[in-house]
Amino acid sequence: MTVSIHVSGDARTAVQTHVPRLVADLVASGITAENPSLWGPAAEAEASKRLGWVEAVAVSRPLVAEVSALREEFLAAGIDHIVLAGMGGSSLAPEVITKTAGVELTILDSTAPGQLRAALADRLETTVLVASSKSGGTLETDSQRRAYESAFRAAGIDPVSRIVIVTDPGSPLEQLATAAGYRTFLADPDVGGRYSALTAFGLVPSGLAGADIGELLDEAEAISLNLAEDGSENFGLILGAALAGTSPLRDKVAIVADGTHIVGFADWAEQLIAESTGKDGKGLLPVVLDVDSPELTEGLADVQIVRLVANAGEHHLRERHPGEVLVSGTLGALLLTWEYAIAVAGRLLGIDPFDQPDVESAKEAARGLLDDRPEPVSPAFVEGGIEVRGTPGTLTAAGTLAGAVEALLASLPATGYVAVMAYVDRLALPQLAAIRDLLAKRSGRPVTFGWGPRFLHSTGQYHKGGPADGVFLQITADAPGDLEIPDRPFTFGQLIQAQAAGDAGVLAEHGRPVLRLNLTDAAAQVPTLIDALR
Repeated sequence: MTVSIHVSGDARTAVQTHVPRLVADLVASGITAENPSLWGPAAEAEASKRLGWVEAVAVSRPLVAEVSALREEFLAAGIDHIVLAGMGGSSLAPEVITKTAGVELTILDSTAPGQLRAALADRLETTVLVASSKSGGTLETDSQRRAYESAFRAAGIDPVSRIVIVTDPGSPLEQLATAAGYRTFLADPDVGGRYSALTAFGLVPSGLAGADIGELLDEAEAISLNLAEDGSENFGLILGAALAGTSPLRDKVAIVADGTHIVGFADWAEQLIAESTGKDGKGLLPVVLDVDSPELTEGLADVQIVRLVANAGEHHLRERHPGEVLVSGTLGALLLTWEYAIAVAGRLLGIDPFDQPDVESAKEAARGLLDDRPEPVSPAFVEGGIEVRGTPGTLTAAGTLAGAVEALLASLPATGYVAVMAYVDRLALPQLAAIRDLLAKRSGRPVTFGWGPRFLHSTGQYHKGGPADGVFLQITADAPGDLEIPDRPFTFGQLIQAQAAGDAGVLAEHGRPVLRLNLTDAAAQVPTLIDALR
């Protein structure tokens, strides 16, 4: 079998309770038949145009030969470096596919000017840019494409020979690509971004980078019959019930890679879970952990631990993990299984798993700041060059960085979580990721960590639409050098700052506590920040 799942404790009870009803209600076959009524009348309109992913294996088969032929064409011309400009569903699936396959794909899912400069300086003469956007209007992807077009022309390279477009039919990006003469792959418009792993969005950049996308589709096809059958052994029903059917609900899903051969799967699952379920004040919060993260030993009653292992059956026999969910399988099979499972979870939670009503709010706020260019809000205080701003409750311990952090954590509900949102150049400041474990140990609660603006296309929906029990630590940094966006009245540095400020503003409007720390000299101030958080 290409997938194995073992459940125990509350997860096992959830499976025993809900799977028989899901089987009786013909949920699995209903999803496969693209029945939009499974999530209730309010969700039917959206679901009716978002279930094309169940046909992705068959629809995507012709892509295998097309992508292979284009890859050979590029290689014959000495072009072997693939860069992907894409956000959320347009980049997360290619990231896990290529990492697992062990092939190189440069992921460009940031607006930090340092990351753009580093990418543009890396083997431009042998680079192909894949610009991938479902809507065709993603601001980050549009800006990245503009930068590469300009760089190619400056190097005497025709952009038409080096840019590949992946988008939906009729999108602004398709219209631009047609006018410019770019190679274009059109995806199924009846598939949402986070469900697009096995469509052109996941397959084109991965295949161009050298991953075996035919094998990936074979793996997904091998589990398709199991996922379509209304039976107690259906892995999509089992996993969906284990995640969303516990009582009381363990609504923090801690995902840890513990022996799996798949690299980065939790980051892909994070978007699928958070953006699909985090709405109407409900949801499942994915928390990506390492094997030694503090949350795994805290015994938190609202945390469901999911371990991605080499073999769920053998792992269970060798080492008992009461109350945990153990999952193993091939990558293609697991991608499709989790898509089914989260659709099932949406039904159990009573929400529409296919819309994302709060994602646009932060984008609109950022665009408003870019259009109006208001004067920056003065910091409440500055310590060691770190500018401190925040919602009123986070600044009650006025005057010190440590006090502000203490005030933020003091506002954390007993069943809440901490979200760290780092709008910085993660290539230059990877050590910031250590903040996650520090805060988890200090708070005794689950902590998520997201690089901005990437997470806006992932957990950003949950932050605004999910349960109102999060507190938010936003970290920004003054860029040591900015970068122009061709034919735009703003720079990449201004864009990322506007995205951060817009996100913080929307969170504040939703009543979420937000502490904003801006590093004016990031490299020098990170140790000070870590000490304050410790």
